[in-house]
Amino acid sequence: MKNPAIKFIVTFLFLFLLFYYFNLLFLGITSPGNYYSHFLAINFNYIQWLRSLLLSGSALILRAFGFDVIYNHIDLLVAGKGTIRLAYDCLGLGVMSFFTAFVIAYPKKLSSKLWFLISGLLGIQFLNIIRFVLLALFWSKKTNQVIDHHTIFNIIIYILIMICLYFWVKSKDRTINHHA
Repeated sequence: MKNPAIKFIVTFLFLFLLFYYFNLLFLGITSPGNYYSHFLAINFNYIQWLRSLLLSGSALILRAFGFDVIYNHIDLLVAGKGTIRLAYDCLGLGVMSFFTAFVIAYPKKLSSKLWFLISGLLGIQFLNIIRFVLLALFWSKKTNQVIDHHTIFNIIIYILIMICLYFWVKSKDRTINHHA
């Protein structure tokens, strides 16, 4: 693989599939059922940790705006408004797998990759929290059966990611000039 474009594509696809399917596998073994691992579910369940972080972050913002909020390990209720159930599909793991695979596979300096990866993942989840806040306040299954908020969010988040990736790819890695 001497061609850098081919190397990038192969590495990106390999990493994306690895991250994406690892998340699905881990969800499967940390959910009660056929291949359940109690040890992993109790000690290393990053999927539930992410869900808890997103729910508590959403509750924090809603409370800051004066709303009464109750949440548990999967649901968030805003008194007088609505309830959301945070399913696996809403965690953003697919989007994060795509973003992470792209950043790791792209030929840039490690420091640039690390800063962009961390800020990008935090940005993705911040936007996810904003989505949950808005859904808890304004979305209703009864009145919004035609609108698929998940698809709309994915379109918006992928457009934003593509814009950010474009500018990151076009930016020059900064180097310190040691020659004086």
